[in-house]
Formats: sequence, C-alpha cells, structure tokens
Amino acid sequence: MKKGRMFAQNLNLKEVIDSEGRELGVLHNIVMDPNTGILTKLVIEPASGLDTSGFKKESNYIFLPFDAVKSVRDVIVLDSERLRRA
Repeated sequence: MKKGRMFAQNLNLKEVIDSEGRELGVLHNIVMDPNTGILTKLVIEPASGLDTSGFKKESNYIFLPFDAVKSVRDVIVLDSERLRRA
C-alpha cells in the first residue's frame, strides 16, 4: 500500500478522540454522499459517560462531521473547534 493511503476496513473499531484528548467513542461506520463520493460523517458508538446531547444521534450512535478529522493513526483525532461549530 502506498504511503498516505488507508483502507476503510482498517478504520473500523478505531478509538475516536478529540484534539483535547476527550474520548468520544469507537468508529462504527462512515457515511458517503452517493452523488459526489465525498465522505461526510463518522458514525461513532459513543464512549460510556460521554454527554451526547450536543450531537446528532440515531439509535445508539452519534454522527460527527468527517471534515473534523485531523489525523488517523492508532486513533482517529477530531478537531475540537470544528466539533463545537458543527
């Protein structure tokens, strides 16, 4: 695999945190716009104890904007400021 590429299957079940170190949960899925192919949302199983009242929710999951992703390594890091604006 070329440097800079990551397969979606390798992201499943990765821990998701914000840039302030707050644990948000575990990645369950990714939403893509079928017309453009652009990734739009991360579907997260929230961490226990996380206040989910400020997030869009469906079933047991919260939806976070894909464009908040800052980095993907051992964990997925989301920009805290971007999350506050979403």
